[in-house]
Amino acid sequence: MLELAREVLQGEEAWVVGGAVRDELLGRELVDLDIAVRDPKRAARAYAKPAGGAPFALSERHGAWRVALDGGRTVDFTPLPGTIEDDLATRDFTINAIARPLGGGDPVDPFGGQDDLAARRLRAVGPTVFEDDPLRLLRAVRLEDELGFRLDEETERLAREQAALVTKPAGERILAELRRLSPPGYRRLDELGLLAPLGGKLDERLDRVDSPDYRLVASFGEGLRRLPVSNGLLRYARALLAAEPPQPDPRAIHRFRRATEPWALDALAFVGAPELAGAVEAAREREPAEPLLRGDELGLPPGPEIGRLLDLVEEERAAGEISTREEALELVRREQRS
Repeated sequence: MLELAREVLQGEEAWVVGGAVRDELLGRELVDLDIAVRDPKRAARAYAKPAGGAPFALSERHGAWRVALDGGRTVDFTPLPGTIEDDLATRDFTINAIARPLGGGDPVDPFGGQDDLAARRLRAVGPTVFEDDPLRLLRAVRLEDELGFRLDEETERLAREQAALVTKPAGERILAELRRLSPPGYRRLDELGLLAPLGGKLDERLDRVDSPDYRLVASFGEGLRRLPVSNGLLRYARALLAAEPPQPDPRAIHRFRRATEPWALDALAFVGAPELAGAVEAAREREPAEPLLRGDELGLPPGPEIGRLLDLVEEERAAGEISTREEALELVRREQRS
């Protein structure tokens, strides 16, 4: 990524900035690249052609462009209207306010970001950092979480004072930051007073499944609807939130699975019954390939009664009470007579 950028922008003023410089100094793998240039649109198009990427405007208001590459990697080209020092003064944290000439050379570090990297400290570039972009409140916690850093005293004070701003960003941007948090990240969010304004609350369920979706449900419950989550995540949330601990017998396990699959194991963890995971897995392994009966074999008009009877047949089959088509038909006849 860097070599191609150097080739395409040779002879132009261009600076590698932000997380790319930070990650290089930390010895982390370079996934995304952020380059400040005079003409982001031209630079993005020039880079995209040999890279086989797709250029598009990232921000019409700010003039930034992005090239999307294979494997989820991105190269952003941001405008540089003034000096690189002016650009760095608009950044969020000092560890992201370091620039390196694209063509090579010493880093420019006007805010002491390298010292903060060495101290594993997250420090705001200025006192208006969260007012300028409230999403930085969530980003601060996420960077602490991902890098193992800690907010310095003044930046933490600012975050606590301005916690109410955390609801201001677009829901999609809030959700993207939340999805990257680990359980300790959620606890830190709560500690700083940033979780409650978003509608979240923590309890002992948070750590039970290592999954971004699970942590969202465990933290927000029914309030998850306030965020722009997918229909798939809403179905997952409904399954977990409606679940109740089952009894350890085949019929109860069948009912539990019917209500919660394909997320029955997560639902068991959510309701505090992980000891039944073996029973659920065993039931999955015994799952018949074909049903004993189909709806059109019952001789009934279309309606909910067909579904109820078929569910009853499968439940009795799971409980070991019936095993053949004839037994299933007899069960249905008895049920209709009762």
